[in-house]
Amino acid sequence: MNLKNNRVTELLGIEYPIIEGGMAWLGTSSLAAAVSEAGGLGTIGSGSMTPEILKSELKNIKKLTSRPFGVNLMLLNPHIKELVDVVIKEKVPVVIFGAGNPGKYLKAVKENGIKALAVVASEKLAQRLEQNGIDAVIGEGMEAGGHIGTVTTMVLVPQIAKTVKIPVIAAGGIATGTGMLAAFVLGAEGVQVGTRFITTHECEAHPNYKELVLKAGIRDAVVTGAKLGHPARAIKTKFTREISKLEMNSPEEAEDLLVGSLRKAFQDGDEEHGSFMAGQCAGHIEKICSVREVIEELFDNAMSSLKNISDSNKV
Repeated sequence: MNLKNNRVTELLGIEYPIIEGGMAWLGTSSLAAAVSEAGGLGTIGSGSMTPEILKSELKNIKKLTSRPFGVNLMLLNPHIKELVDVVIKEKVPVVIFGAGNPGKYLKAVKENGIKALAVVASEKLAQRLEQNGIDAVIGEGMEAGGHIGTVTTMVLVPQIAKTVKIPVIAAGGIATGTGMLAAFVLGAEGVQVGTRFITTHECEAHPNYKELVLKAGIRDAVVTGAKLGHPARAIKTKFTREISKLEMNSPEEAEDLLVGSLRKAFQDGDEEHGSFMAGQCAGHIEKICSVREVIEELFDNAMSSLKNISDSNKV
């Protein structure tokens, strides 16, 4: 089992097969540059961006790193066509599509020499995208923060891995080296990590956001919005309790409250009106450290866990 030099690191031109999750608001160019500089693939989360904001973020990241980086493109963004045009014009190395089937944009991206990945929650979509020429897929389980599907990482990733021949990257619930190793055992050749990067010095989230992640247990990242048709996982707060009540009795009011709630969490640390999106693995996170420390700790712990297993099998 090769945890470092494999198809994912070769495809993306990175040192470690670790991708930063494309978190809206949280995934700034500064955080992405730090991940890329540390040997992973930093990802700008463009989910809340206009084309003008994305252009500004791309200008900044190019000043901060000369290493490969990616842009996450949410297909539900009303500016998606313009955002695709921006990443093509700016020659972004890697694009990661999310929230749907990127088939209509895939050809244009690939023709311009951009590596194309997509976040998927089903093996059927993974297979369809492979047929359409996607370079790799990211199987994201429901343990993840933000918008989620209905299948766990442990069930989803091996199913995708046996369905497609392209590289599979695991996402959802991964914040430790043992979690990374488990993903590789399941058939992945890389991991996507989101929540763990929130509690880093380089993340520009409000201190309240980081503190909530650090205090969270494994049951404190709850799902709201299921009754509204778009389930999302966030740290349990007064706000999530209010949304849970309203989505049952007053869905329109719940929808109104959700608008801008991630921004309020990220910028203001507002626990009454903000949605602090994070995965269940928040319960595994105990400290704030640098991005480089996160990446090196993930890899080193994965390697030491692999060695311990190998040694125990020799006994």
